[in-house]
Amino acid sequence: MLQTHQSFAVTDLHRLAVSILVSSGVPSDDADLTARSLVQADQRGIFSHGLLRLPLYAEAIRLGGINPTPTLSYSSKANAVAVLDADAALGQVAMQSAVDKVLEMGRVQGIAAVAVQNSSHYGAGAFWSDQLAAAGFLSFITSSTGPVVAPHGGTAKVLGTNPLTLGAPASADWPLTADLATSNGAYGKVIAARNEGQQLPEGWAVDTDGNPTTDPDEAAAGSMIPFGNHKGSAVSVLLEAFASSLTAATYAYETVDIWSSPSSRMNNGHLIVGINAEAFTSRSHTEARVADLQQRVRDAGPASREIHAPGDPERSKEGAAATSVRLPVSTAEQLRELALKLSLNINI
Repeated sequence: MLQTHQSFAVTDLHRLAVSILVSSGVPSDDADLTARSLVQADQRGIFSHGLLRLPLYAEAIRLGGINPTPTLSYSSKANAVAVLDADAALGQVAMQSAVDKVLEMGRVQGIAAVAVQNSSHYGAGAFWSDQLAAAGFLSFITSSTGPVVAPHGGTAKVLGTNPLTLGAPASADWPLTADLATSNGAYGKVIAARNEGQQLPEGWAVDTDGNPTTDPDEAAAGSMIPFGNHKGSAVSVLLEAFASSLTAATYAYETVDIWSSPSSRMNNGHLIVGINAEAFTSRSHTEARVADLQQRVRDAGPASREIHAPGDPERSKEGAAATSVRLPVSTAEQLRELALKLSLNINI
């Protein structure tokens, strides 16, 4: 049987990712942050946002699409909001600064928001909402991306996959978390399917003529489809506005996707809103109430069926992959090739 995945020690993958980023000119602390984000996504089974992205990041850094040593700058017109110009930083570097700023302002004001411009892909959104939840904050996070999605009924790539992340702290287990693309599938899964020679699920994409397709090459040339028909399309359009209209960030249709041209400075926009539970009834009250809801969802099925609260499947996978991760063979091969190209003496 053809091998599709290989197991690797988490520590080895993290060390390799840090070395690749540092060799590409990224400062060690920023490299560590980015590596943790990518490896955690793979641990949670979100391979579209994991180390699959690292060769793209390295190539974008090499060609100027991502700035490895940015100067982050804030501006503000009010006490609880700020705009961050990320200077074409790695999205993880921009987001860590923005999350820290939301926590700083939110502890004083009760609610805070940071809008980011001149950024790039920030990995899986739950990496950021988890940090906010750990501090007792509920959160709303979204981002613009490259142009890969057509609005409902259309064929033109007007929208991005426009991720939506919602998080709420709970007193037991882990946060209640929804982290999803507003297209039927993440675009990274199209790339992964192409790399692995797999077909896409039906209903994910259309070709250039608007015909349904399961071929990842035709999907890349054509368009992804929003989830939920006209309702999901409406959500995606509004998230585009939330992510980019508050700053000088570009809409998806105004930029060139970094997957198509790694030299593209995409000027992605992000929006992070944090709500400090302590400023309302109390943090302990909110966390207990969220845990009640979380458990009620889990208890909603028949005894023969396990029901997951939002975020449960990813956290369960992460627990099972605490020390070892099974990566797609295509991703492992790309990482080896990149390490060899950079003359890194690290084997996986």
